[in-house]
Amino acid sequence: MKGNSFYYVTSSKPRQWIPLGDDIWVAKRKWAEIESRNSPTPVVKSALFKHVVNKYRAEVMIHKAIRTQRDNENELKRLLPVFENMPLDSIKPTHVRKYLDKRGLQAKVRANREKALLSHIFNFARDDGITSAPNPCIGVKAHTESGRDKYVSDDELNKVWNCAEPIIQDCLDLAYFTGQRPADVRKIKRADIFNGFLHVKQNKTHEKLRIVVTGDLKAVIDRIFSRSVEQVGEYLIQHSDGRMLTYESFRYWFDKARQAAGVDFQYRDLRAKSATDVDDIAKAQKLLGHKSITTTEIYLRKRVGDKAIPVSRSDLDDSALAD
Repeated sequence: MKGNSFYYVTSSKPRQWIPLGDDIWVAKRKWAEIESRNSPTPVVKSALFKHVVNKYRAEVMIHKAIRTQRDNENELKRLLPVFENMPLDSIKPTHVRKYLDKRGLQAKVRANREKALLSHIFNFARDDGITSAPNPCIGVKAHTESGRDKYVSDDELNKVWNCAEPIIQDCLDLAYFTGQRPADVRKIKRADIFNGFLHVKQNKTHEKLRIVVTGDLKAVIDRIFSRSVEQVGEYLIQHSDGRMLTYESFRYWFDKARQAAGVDFQYRDLRAKSATDVDDIAKAQKLLGHKSITTTEIYLRKRVGDKAIPVSRSDLDDSALAD
C-alpha cells in the first residue's frame, strides 16, 4: 500500500508500480490476474484438499464477483481446518454429513453454503482430472432454509436514514427506489445515466435493465450531482475526494446508523421493500430482473403473505339463492 491505494510492484528493474485501487478485494483480484499471467498455474503435486483449493483459487475464484470471492474466502476459513490435509479421494459422504451437523449447531445457513463450495471444488477437481472419485456431497441433505421474510416499514427506514451519513443516505435511497442488489447499487457509475435512463447490469444474473430516471429517483440523483465535492469520481456513490465507497466502509457506517436508530434490518431487505411497495407484480418483476413472474410472487409472498378477500354477507345470500 502507498497512500490510500494498493499497487503491484514488479521485481524487474526499473520497477513498475501498477495501481490496483483502494478496495482490498478488488486489489487482490487484480493482483491474482497479473500473477496468473506472469506464471502458469502450479501443478497439483498431491491431491490433498488444500492443494486443490489453491488451484481453485487461481483458476476459478479470481473470475467470480468480488462479493462472491469474499464469501468463498470466509467459507474456506471453516472448511480448511477440517479438510485441508485429507487426500481428496478420502473425503466421504459421512465426513460431509458430520461437518454439516456440527457446523449446523452454530449456523445452518452458513453450513449449507460451505457444503456448496466444497461440492463445487470437488467438481472442479473431477473436471480437471485431479480425481475420479464421486462427489461426496451428492446425496447429503442440507439443512432446511426458510429464507428471509423481513419487510422494512417506512418508519424503520426513515429512522435509519435520519441517523445516517449523507453517503449512506444515498445508498439507502438508491437501493429503495431502484430495487437493485447492494453490490449493484455501489457499482453504479455516473456514465450509466444517460438518455433519461439509469442503465444497470446485474452482477448475479447479468440481466440488463433501463430504469427511468424520474420522480424520487431523479431527485436523489440530482441531489448527488449538486453536492459539493473535492473531486468527481466515476462512481455515483463516492467520498468527497472521488473514491468509491468500499463494502467495508459501507458496513461500518450503515451498522452505526442502525444502532443509533435502534432498528434492525439488512440493507438487502430494501430490495424486497421496493418490489412490495410497487403493488404491481409485473412492474416488480421487471424492477427485480426476475426471469419468471413465479419467482417474484414467491419472493413477495414471504414478506407480505397472500392476498385474501374476507367473507361478506352478500356471499352468504348468493349461496342461499343458489340452493
